[in-house]
Amino acid sequence: MRRRSLFALLAFAAPAHTLPALAAEPALLRPHALLEGDTLRLSDLFEHAPDTVIAAAPQPGRRMVLETQNLVNIARRYGVAWRPLTASDRIVVERPGRQVPRQDIEAVLREELTRHGIDAEMEIELPGLIPPMIPAGSWFQVAVEGASVEQPGSRFQATLVVLADGAGTQRLRIAGRAVPTVPIVLATRRMALGEIVGRNDARLVRMRSERVRPGHAQQLEQVVGQELRRPMAAEQGYAVVDLGPPSIVQKNALVTLLLESPGISLTAQGRALEAAARGGSVPVMNLVSRSIVEGVAVAPGRVRVAMGTIPMAAR
Repeated sequence: MRRRSLFALLAFAAPAHTLPALAAEPALLRPHALLEGDTLRLSDLFEHAPDTVIAAAPQPGRRMVLETQNLVNIARRYGVAWRPLTASDRIVVERPGRQVPRQDIEAVLREELTRHGIDAEMEIELPGLIPPMIPAGSWFQVAVEGASVEQPGSRFQATLVVLADGAGTQRLRIAGRAVPTVPIVLATRRMALGEIVGRNDARLVRMRSERVRPGHAQQLEQVVGQELRRPMAAEQGYAVVDLGPPSIVQKNALVTLLLESPGISLTAQGRALEAAARGGSVPVMNLVSRSIVEGVAVAPGRVRVAMGTIPMAAR
């Protein structure tokens, strides 16, 4: 009875406003902060924390590390119920980013340089260029301002302007030169001597003129359907001198020798000593007389010879 009265007295004596408040839910440090916007919030660092903005986010593609003391100071300042569990508690704050595609930069620069007399087919050389970073997945636009070109040499200077969501406007001074290029036909695979070049065996590209030797094919029509006079490596340029019409007579192949004159038509068997295209001259050994005669390839496996060149065995 006495104990029950004491409890009742204590309860009655304690005013409502003096009762201890419910403790705030403890905040938990997140293992990693991956930011999508341009601000850093408490909720990016701690679970069960408000979305209060506390700082600017790192630049796209950059990161920063908040060590234990940094986190303690932030928690105290903003009233976050967090205490470090160890002296090594830390968090990495990262903002994903990507570089502006180099081809986009070259495209707008090329368009601007053509207005200053630069050939649109020239190769754009930008030594030391590090494309600006923009937020991952953001919309962006690239432009060029204040371009100037120095002749001779086609050296240029300009200001690159990049506008992206979440990153504002970035300006970067760039310099380089425009290098002349020429078309050249390259082999797409290794090819052996005597192969016929097909449409898929060649591709047309542009290369710096200083890297292309004279005499290389510059049009697909010069290559496709031609026979190789030498082996080719993949990505090697086709030289015109190494191409020729397809052979209709193969080296060491058996051929029919034809002797035709008004009222006379004789044939004999021979062996071609060289390959020859249609209309090309070819030495042939007569298999009967073992003599060698010079003839003209007129059809696959058929060689015409002149009257009186060699004795012909009629067939």
